Amino acid sequence: MSNRRAELGEFLKARRAQVSPAAVGLPAGGRRRTPGLRREELAQLAGVGVTWYTWLEQGRPINVSGQVLDAVATTLRLSDAEREHLYRLAEATPVKPRTTACANELVMTEIVTALDPLPAVITNRRFDILGANDAFGDLFHDWHTLPCVHNNLLWCIVTEPLARQRLLNYDTEVPYLVARLRSAYAEHLGDPAWETDIARLRKLSPEFDGLWSRHEVAECEPRPRHFLHPVAGELRFTLTELAVPAHPDLVMFVETPADERTRENLPLTRLTPAAR
Repeated sequence: MSNRRAELGEFLKARRAQVSPAAVGLPAGGRRRTPGLRREELAQLAGVGVTWYTWLEQGRPINVSGQVLDAVATTLRLSDAEREHLYRLAEATPVKPRTTACANELVMTEIVTALDPLPAVITNRRFDILGANDAFGDLFHDWHTLPCVHNNLLWCIVTEPLARQRLLNYDTEVPYLVARLRSAYAEHLGDPAWETDIARLRKLSPEFDGLWSRHEVAECEPRPRHFLHPVAGELRFTLTELAVPAHPDLVMFVETPADERTRENLPLTRLTPAAR
C-alpha cells in the first residue's frame, strides 16, 4: 500500500465520520459503532459499489475516475479545499489548475521589506520561516521563553509554554494552521523532510498530534490574530496569506491592523537597530 493511498483512506474515513445520517436525509436508526455514515450508506448515496468504496478506504491501488471522486466528494459535503485534497491523494487531476506568473525570490524579499511597518514574513508551505521584515521581527522579538530550535511558525506556537497567554485567539489559529499544513501535505507525501518534521512534532506536542489525526484541511483566508504585546498591550490584526503562483511552495503572511488602537500602538513594538 502506498503512503498516498493510505493517507487517502484515512482522510475518507475521517470525513465520513463527520457526516450525520440526518444531514443526508437518512434516519439515524439503531445504535452505531462509529459516528457518521456507514460505508454502505455512503456508497449508496454516491452511486458507487460498496466493495469498490471499501477498497478505496483500505488504500488499495484501484482506478479512480474524476466523476466517481466528485460523487464521493459531493456526498461527503467536502469544501473546495477538501475536494482538491481528495483529488491529489487519489492522484487524479486537481480540481483547480495551477496558475503561473513571473517572480523570483529576491523580488519577494524586497516586497516583504517594503511592506514595513506592516509585519510580514515569507515561509514555505511547511511554515519554515525563510525571510521576514524588521516589523515582524520586532513584533515577535521576545516571543520565546525557551530557546527557539525550529524557525517555523507552527512550531513557535505549539511548543511555546506561554503561547496561549500571548496569542489570544490560539484556539482558532492553531487548528487552522494544522489544517493548512494538512492541505499542503498531500503534495509532499513520502518527502523525508516533511515526514520527519511532522513525526517529530507529533511526538513533541500531543495537541498537534490530536489535531493532525483529525485530517482537516482548509483553504487560505484572511483571519484575525489577536496578540498580547508586553509593551503595546492587546493588538488586533488581520492576517492575510498570499500565495506566490510562480513559487508554489512559498507563502507570504502580512499582518494589518484591524482597529485604530492597534494602528496607533504598533510603533510601540519597534526596536532600535542596536536592540535587533
